[in-house]
Amino acid sequence: MSWLEALILGLLQGLTEFLPVSSSGHLELGGALFGLEDPHDFFTFNIIVHGATFLSVVVVFWRSIASLTLNFFRFRWNAEMKFVLLLLASAVPTAIVGLLFEGQIERIFEGRVAFIGFMLLVTATLLFLTRFVPKNTKGVTLKSALTIGIAQTLAILPGISRSGATISTALFFGIERTQAIRFSFLMVLIPIFGANFLKIISMSEQAGTGTIDIAPMVIGAVAAFTTGVAACRWMLNIVRRGKIEYFSIYCLIVGITAIIAGSMQ
Repeated sequence: MSWLEALILGLLQGLTEFLPVSSSGHLELGGALFGLEDPHDFFTFNIIVHGATFLSVVVVFWRSIASLTLNFFRFRWNAEMKFVLLLLASAVPTAIVGLLFEGQIERIFEGRVAFIGFMLLVTATLLFLTRFVPKNTKGVTLKSALTIGIAQTLAILPGISRSGATISTALFFGIERTQAIRFSFLMVLIPIFGANFLKIISMSEQAGTGTIDIAPMVIGAVAAFTTGVAACRWMLNIVRRGKIEYFSIYCLIVGITAIIAGSMQ
């Protein structure tokens, strides 16, 4: 992977991560377009730019993160402690799948263009259905947290938008919009940083062998972080205004295009 390819893919990742259009799907389509052939290196790049993007969550939500952390370590039962425990519960499905099926997951990220197209159609359907949800006034419960966690796990599949799946699921449960997006963005910190921690250990073991080119990874990470901050703030405003369903049109167009392109390969 060249530095220019890493820059473009990093910008693409950061821009699409928080918008409900599937950043992993766009990364896969971008990798297929550039003809990137090493699935292991591309999977590593994918993990790293996802981690860089979610650092932007820390920047945008630093007040919430600081408040939740302080309240958690006071060990007092209150709304903030309950919220943290629900975040931990939501990470359980993803952690189980990630630990048990890492090898199978890595093989999914191999530029299957038509498959990505079909998954984008699933995302489009979820987004469109949010148009019909009732007024959102509820809070997050254990049942909804676990279900949202399962939705996040399904978003491992490229083409299923993580933010689209989790926010849509939260809205289907009647969760208030601001709380839905706060929960959706904060819940991902646990599994993503866990995955990046394991990947960094793996990379450090391989660094001496020269099997990983660090420069493109760094360039992609910086690009993803920069655009991720802007996209995260933009998405906050979109959800609050109830405009998330309009992204279904975009996912529909890109999905159909990917299916047609994949069938011609």
